[in-house]
Amino acid sequence: MPKNNAGPLTLLLVVSSVVLSALWFSTQSSSALVVYCAHDAVYSTEILAEFERQTGITVEPRFDTEATKSLGLVQLIQREQAHPQCDVFWNNELLGTLALQADGLLEPYRGAGWERMPDRFRDPQGHWVGFGARLRVWIVNTRQMTASTADIEQLLELETSRIAMAQPMFGTTLTHYCVLAQTWGLPRLQQWHAELRRRELREVPGNGLVKDLVAAGTCDVGWTDTDDTFVALDAGLPVEMLPIRVADKTIAIPNTVAIIRGTTRRAEAQQLVDFLTSQATELRLAKSTARQVPLGPTTDEELPADVRPLAKWASDSVDLRDLLPVREQVLNWLREEYAP
Repeated sequence: MPKNNAGPLTLLLVVSSVVLSALWFSTQSSSALVVYCAHDAVYSTEILAEFERQTGITVEPRFDTEATKSLGLVQLIQREQAHPQCDVFWNNELLGTLALQADGLLEPYRGAGWERMPDRFRDPQGHWVGFGARLRVWIVNTRQMTASTADIEQLLELETSRIAMAQPMFGTTLTHYCVLAQTWGLPRLQQWHAELRRRELREVPGNGLVKDLVAAGTCDVGWTDTDDTFVALDAGLPVEMLPIRVADKTIAIPNTVAIIRGTTRRAEAQQLVDFLTSQATELRLAKSTARQVPLGPTTDEELPADVRPLAKWASDSVDLRDLLPVREQVLNWLREEYAP
């Protein structure tokens, strides 16, 4: 009987087929533009879908948790720097993006969106550009007190203050603390923070929970962002907002977008940067339930009525670009403060 060589040959063909199939699927997967996104998925998903529709470029977004999303994604990009998995980082704040720039992990690009933004909301070399800002605000329960700066100042003097705040190691509250540290000096911030905690400050994992506590009347006031406050206002809850001012400046925290060093999809990444920083996207964010504030040129007629005052507040905001050194000081202190 002739010897049958079909077994080894068949095995070789099967193995080759599996390898080629794996390579094909890997190629197909790698054709997607990978976007790490710290902005809320409820808003960002539809914008990325519109980009896909207009350009034909497939986008693969990756999100993170509510409490740690901006810091968590920054740390992930830092860990992956030898083998980058991300092409574009859509951050919902600036300081983490500055940290990536300092590590040399961002590629410069000065496109059409970069051109239309004010200087304080863009990197001079184009490593990142800001768009669609939120503002830090006092959210006030109007059944508990009137929404006035004087009343809030009186509340801060009480022995037991019914104030809520997100833990300051993450997100926009971290940026807020960095502004305070830059303006007051770290020792004064540490003293102020300790005093608030002594007065039973309610610290929660995120700004959304601050909004919930104030809207329910559990706390009288809290620190949060404009987008969270609008959630309560749209639900008809008894709240109002006032801009937080530090040294007579507001705190406007932009979204930022940056291209990750080492991307193999540079052309597609540039298209997404231009799309996100366009007037059309900024106006779309302004008209969303988040009411994010356009930073590039717009007219009052183009803005929803409830965004117009926010645009005026944002035009008088502090420049956040020099906060990276103080961010490290604040984070080092907070890691010790909140160590288990």
